Amino acid sequence: MRVAIVHYWLVSMRGGEKVIEALCDMYPDADIFTLVYDESRVSEKIRKHKVTTSFLQRIPGAIKGYQSLLPLMPFALESFDLSGYDLIISSESGPAKGIIPSPQATHICYCHSPMRYLWDHYHFYRSNAGFASRLMLPVLAPLLRSWDVNTSLRVDRFIANSHHVSARIGKYYRRPATVLYPPVSVDDFTPAAATEDFYLCAGQLIPYKRIDLAVRAFTKMNRNLVIIGEGKEMESLKRLAGPTVTFLGRAPFSVLKEKLARCRALIFPGEEDFGIVPVEAMASGRPVIAYGSGGALETVVPSVSGMLFEEQSMEALIDAVHDFEDHEAAFRPDILRAHAAQFSLRNFTEGMQAIIDEELLARKPVSPRSNNRSAVAIQRLFEGQFPAPATETPQRVATTEPVTVHAPTF
Repeated sequence: MRVAIVHYWLVSMRGGEKVIEALCDMYPDADIFTLVYDESRVSEKIRKHKVTTSFLQRIPGAIKGYQSLLPLMPFALESFDLSGYDLIISSESGPAKGIIPSPQATHICYCHSPMRYLWDHYHFYRSNAGFASRLMLPVLAPLLRSWDVNTSLRVDRFIANSHHVSARIGKYYRRPATVLYPPVSVDDFTPAAATEDFYLCAGQLIPYKRIDLAVRAFTKMNRNLVIIGEGKEMESLKRLAGPTVTFLGRAPFSVLKEKLARCRALIFPGEEDFGIVPVEAMASGRPVIAYGSGGALETVVPSVSGMLFEEQSMEALIDAVHDFEDHEAAFRPDILRAHAAQFSLRNFTEGMQAIIDEELLARKPVSPRSNNRSAVAIQRLFEGQFPAPATETPQRVATTEPVTVHAPTF
């Protein structure tokens, strides 16, 4: 069986790329297709596979500015020749499912999210976009939405990374989706013997992550906050930050692991489709203070694995931090780690394999010789209702009476 893995772009190692790594373990001979590829910024596990890029790769500056090429992405995805593959697994968010599978192939889409910037986050993205994008999006977005919905029909089975995403797939694509949480390498994280007096934010520094709320809140409270990550908001966040906020930029895994284990709590102020970093914090024995929306509602259990605040505002975050500090001693690292274990790599791999096997079996072609008696009975029923034409054309009889054709009754 030839297997193709389609990912939107491979330019960093985040949650979506961790899913690709898990799929690479499941299918070590699979070929990978992606819009643009930065070999220096992905893991060795991914680099071992044959990676095919689209024509976007040849555009100067595409690796850093790939998001501005959104109007060309449908053409780039449909240019991939996947005619020789039996199983196609698309990792969808950016987009990826828009490839053209052969009629015989089974296409399973693991959906991290329908494209946010076209659907539920459209107005937020547009308001934070540059001048040219704000002008073009109202023209391009309806066309891209139509393409996005139409290409959902090319998928045989949708898998959603959370119930939150499953609901959005149902809303925008009118398709059901099986929920399977993404893999988290919980065994790579361990609690520290002691914590330190700082809170932590980790992730891309982009608008919808709402790191600005954490920067404002901790500057006002005069509490220590460490931020790990990079992105276009770095400079604007630094201008907001007071002396208690520290930016580490893009940090190696060893630093992230150490900070997760030693922080008082992880601050998670954005709405995410799932959110892997909160589970990594729990695996490190540390609780999470999160905005109570999206995937956080499926990972953060109040008073067990963290705290939730209901309003995405600086004031609500400050109240949540104060509430957490009043109950900080009640959070136990062993309980947090046990909670994180349900999101393990093993659970993802076993669940993914079961879904793939089920879909392959359902689409297995049936031999003509295996027709059962019911099929034969249906054929005979049709033969009785619609007899084969006579070898000689009967003489036409003129009549003025209306002719009624009775459809077969089942």
